[in-house]
Amino acid sequence: MAHRYPEKLADSSFDNTGLLLEAPYRPHLNNSVLLTVDLTKAVADEAIARKDSIIIAYHPIIFRPLKSFTLANTQQNSLLRLAQEGISVYSPHTAVDAAVGGLNDWLADIVTCKDYENPSEGQEPQTTRSVITPVKDPLQGFEQAGYGRIVKYQTPVELGTIVQRIMRGLKIQDGMSVATPQAVPAGQKSQIKISSIGICAGSGGSLLNGLDVDLLFTGELSHHEALAAIEQGKCVVTVFHSNSERGFLNQRMAVDLMIAINHSQSDGEFADIPKNWSQTGGIAVSQADRDPYSVFSKTVLDGGQW
Repeated sequence: MAHRYPEKLADSSFDNTGLLLEAPYRPHLNNSVLLTVDLTKAVADEAIARKDSIIIAYHPIIFRPLKSFTLANTQQNSLLRLAQEGISVYSPHTAVDAAVGGLNDWLADIVTCKDYENPSEGQEPQTTRSVITPVKDPLQGFEQAGYGRIVKYQTPVELGTIVQRIMRGLKIQDGMSVATPQAVPAGQKSQIKISSIGICAGSGGSLLNGLDVDLLFTGELSHHEALAAIEQGKCVVTVFHSNSERGFLNQRMAVDLMIAINHSQSDGEFADIPKNWSQTGGIAVSQADRDPYSVFSKTVLDGGQW
């Protein structure tokens, strides 16, 4: 993780990244990794059943100083169980957001048609991309890292086209939230021309508010932040906080880590990991991890099967 998403890229003003739980060695465990956005009880159960040796949780489960560890607290309960089993926990969080080729670049690739499986549209190379807030004092080789992205189209693209790209790229089945200026008549919203997009995974308000772009694309904005944006003539697309992040684990992070470990093995590092490790499920993405919210339609509610 340190080679691909160095901790120094993380926003230390609020974030808590790195090795959050260093568990004692247990010989019964596999040399395997479980990737997840959130470390919930269900994910902890999954890792214990799989006998993983480490969980890489994008969101840090320990976010503020703790005065005690008790079984009554559900998150602390999971950490205590994982420690007992010998399963460590690492969180990269905003280091992944800031890295070139990281989470925000993945979202930028989606709105520029560069991250589809069998895309129906060709690549759209006539765009520029920049960082909203550069990392201060970046490490050598990470000079272009930073938080958030701005994508600018040379030729404006209709809002409806961008929404379709996001739904396909994030594999959204249940819908998403779109806000547009109230002066735009019904039936014409999808035709709004977009020349620039501000992008931030997760909760983007603090980074995107006041940005001079046509569209804000993030996981979530508050009610008042969205109102302020459309009053300024902007559009907003939100897809739920962790839904803006989860697909990255499968499509990018698992692959990046596999390549990094295989490369390191060839250089003599990780000598204790079997050579066929990558073919034997060395890195897996959690099946239990999911956004806490579901979108319910009237059809679902009337059916009563939920």
